[in-house]
Amino acid sequence: MTPKIRRYDLDWLRVIAILAVYFHHIGMPFNGDDFHIMNKDSSKLLDDIMVFFEQFRLPLLFLISGTGTIFAFSKRTWIQFVKERSVRLIIPLVFGVLFIVPLQTFFEHRETYTSYWELYTNADFGINHLWFIGNLFWMSMCTIPLILFLKSSKSNTFLKLFERFTAKRFGLFGLVIPLSLLFILLKQYYPSYDKDLFNFSSTFFYGFFFVLGMLFASAESTWLHLKQYRKLNFLLFIFSSLIFYAYYFVPGEWLAPYLTNTQGWMLWYLVCCLVGWSFVITLLGYGQVWLNKKSQLVQKLNEAIYPFYILHQTVIVVFAYYIVQFDMSIGLKLLLLLITTFPVIVLIYRYLVYPFTLTRIVFGMKKK
Repeated sequence: MTPKIRRYDLDWLRVIAILAVYFHHIGMPFNGDDFHIMNKDSSKLLDDIMVFFEQFRLPLLFLISGTGTIFAFSKRTWIQFVKERSVRLIIPLVFGVLFIVPLQTFFEHRETYTSYWELYTNADFGINHLWFIGNLFWMSMCTIPLILFLKSSKSNTFLKLFERFTAKRFGLFGLVIPLSLLFILLKQYYPSYDKDLFNFSSTFFYGFFFVLGMLFASAESTWLHLKQYRKLNFLLFIFSSLIFYAYYFVPGEWLAPYLTNTQGWMLWYLVCCLVGWSFVITLLGYGQVWLNKKSQLVQKLNEAIYPFYILHQTVIVVFAYYIVQFDMSIGLKLLLLLITTFPVIVLIYRYLVYPFTLTRIVFGMKKK
């Protein structure tokens, strides 16, 4: 496998996906879900909007991570790859658990601790939003045999069959079938939405997107098919979205005579897969048209986005702790949280992370 040409569309999509995670966490204190800091009042409208975007922000990020894994491996042996993944993922994960996440725990349980250092004496550490980094590392390690297969000539027949399948009009969208079957089946045994690695319904759901990203990066003509069928996939996304919200808003008593509770949840998982998959393949197609242009801006953003991800939730939790106490509307609190946290994260990156070799390493960046 020869080194790949830089894909600026994927760089842009990676930046967009992580910014989507940031905006999602901006809304979490106000949508009524169980977040680290919660406003006393919540917005049902905000929750109705966020539940839609939840279906594809993380799937997109995992798929792009899968493509990035193939590109990273193309320049390395598997031993070099393990070393590179360990440096880029494990070091930031350990650093984050020890020094970034504890501040979230402290403000979440502010009444419990007499001092910040008590948190360390109690060894009260959590992984919080850094679960993504841990899962990404183990997915990268577990798929090394698949990467070696895709890298070898033994994969030629398989990749040609995959390219032939995705060349069909509904081939790309048809991949939602194995995704849905896998997700629905595993949800019967692992119903939790917890992002723990051993919650296999979540891990294999995101793992599907990760592996498909690897296949897309290996079967090069599939990228052409994503671009070729982007308009069709967009129409399928619109159709899936209408189904999603129709089912989301339908009163439960209307369905009760026809569906058991288990069947109702199975249909919900299905419409979630339809929306998530159709959006991702649509964006990958249009991204080639709109975003695949050389840009110094995206190169700088792509370098900064990983430290931004590591920092963002801690900064949000700290500021949200104070902002939710203000006597103002949810809309103003949302705006205030946005205009305070974003520049703070950027300033921390620019003056504390970016200039120094040590901080660059612990935040997963390459040396200058």
